[in-house]
Amino acid sequence: MRKSQLELKGKTVLVTAGPTQEPLDPIRFISNRSSGKMGYAVALAALKFGAKVILISGPTHLSSPQGVNLVRIVTARELREAVLKHFPKADVVVAAAAVADYRPESKAARKIRKEGRRELTIRLVRNPDILRELGKTKGDKILVGFAAETGQMITNAREKLKKKNLDLIVANDVTKKGSGFEVDTNIVSIISRDGKIISLPKLSKTRVAERILREAVKIIKNTERTT
Repeated sequence: MRKSQLELKGKTVLVTAGPTQEPLDPIRFISNRSSGKMGYAVALAALKFGAKVILISGPTHLSSPQGVNLVRIVTARELREAVLKHFPKADVVVAAAAVADYRPESKAARKIRKEGRRELTIRLVRNPDILRELGKTKGDKILVGFAAETGQMITNAREKLKKKNLDLIVANDVTKKGSGFEVDTNIVSIISRDGKIISLPKLSKTRVAERILREAVKIIKNTERTT
């Protein structure tokens, strides 16, 4: 293995991946199209770079990656609990999970039936903003977020980076073919705190993950040189 691939040796990388599911009743839930492929690719790339890896994953059909500490969750609140538990150990956090912004205010104990109903109104409440919470207490940790957009990608991603105190944000337009959910490729722009933008062509999610981690390594090295 090349030395460059071991540049995270001695570091702990915490990765979140996949969707969350917010139950309506014992059968139905609110979720999204995330497959977890991007987050799992980051976890495997971090392992290749020599890091100890903690992967917190929502429900996916992906095989458990060998060599990582896999923590399974379902809901956004479970994700928050797991992230806060492992956050103190992490040097780098890559928040690739697609977290549901809202959840049903209450979960029905039994299946919600349609008989006698012309309409059904479900009251939704906000889920915790885990990434913003981490940004407030991150200290010298490297915090990487994702922005899946359908328009004004760079503008929205920059706003999210600033609002959540991120070091890097990985933005993609999910309306583009070969980008976003479920596919094995991605087309992303990596934006840093200083405004630098690295726009990548369509690459495998494995290669995108490696580029993200190389940018994180650069930040670590710059920090170490100035301290």
